[in-house]
Amino acid sequence: MKLVTYRANVSAAARLGAIVDDLVVDLQQLGLYAGEALPDNMLDFIDLGPCAITSTTALLERHRGQWPVGVARPLVNVRLLAPIPRPRKNIFGIGLNYVEHVEESSRTLDTAKELPKQPVIFSKPPTTVIGQGDAIEHNQAITRQMDWEVELAVIIGKQAKGVSKNDALDYVFGYSVMNDISARDNRRAGQWIYSKGQDTYAPFGPMIVTADEIPDPHNLDLSLTVNGVTKQSSNTRHMLFKVDTLIADISAGITLEPGDIIATGTPAGVGAGRSPQEWMWPGDVVVATVEKIGSLRNPIVAVGELPPGKA
Repeated sequence: MKLVTYRANVSAAARLGAIVDDLVVDLQQLGLYAGEALPDNMLDFIDLGPCAITSTTALLERHRGQWPVGVARPLVNVRLLAPIPRPRKNIFGIGLNYVEHVEESSRTLDTAKELPKQPVIFSKPPTTVIGQGDAIEHNQAITRQMDWEVELAVIIGKQAKGVSKNDALDYVFGYSVMNDISARDNRRAGQWIYSKGQDTYAPFGPMIVTADEIPDPHNLDLSLTVNGVTKQSSNTRHMLFKVDTLIADISAGITLEPGDIIATGTPAGVGAGRSPQEWMWPGDVVVATVEKIGSLRNPIVAVGELPPGKA
């Protein structure tokens, strides 16, 4: 199932929908028609547990092509938002999770040359999240080194504490795309949260594809373009720490809850690793793509004013 959060028009409230045949089907409205209680938002749907995916998929199949009036709208006529517009807590980011990215980071970002022996975990606040088409804010008073990072995002479906690697994928609700925006010149004493945690620095979407449609998250092509030029192109098979390992590692000490998001790391090709280095600027457009999920497009816009002497 392909799940989205959408607005039918500019003034409408955010709603939960499923994409079927280029239509967005409003799940709460369909449930009312069918006599089944379904929520109007993604987090409440995730809270229903795995059985909700099975029952809702069956409900969609029963009505496919014969939608009640007002239940389905053309996808092109709605605005997609971030699938979870405001996560309940910080996003779990994973650093240095692809071999070639470890190498390029050691050359340009003063990180270790050796492959990490454990996942490198940081966080991004809920206020970083934006959706399809939303603007990434470039504040030149703060950064002159805005970088890109395409990543597979994992959405947790049920509470996970002390989960084994063998069982870990059973705790996944679904997958999405995240662009882990970074201000490379904003690291502080090796800490990344200000570099990666500024407002709008986590474009997320355009949808969540439920885990039953992606049985193997470790064989997905992922890529990123800036102004139509390919900057990153790889496959999730090259992760150092796979999704099951990440869930087991995090849940050993931190309880994962329904709706939590893990951004699983980025492959080589970031701007900081290029020679000469490349950065994003107002007017640029960045598109992050993961196979079987879709593409996430965001423009870069200027905010704030340049401080004196930094033009």
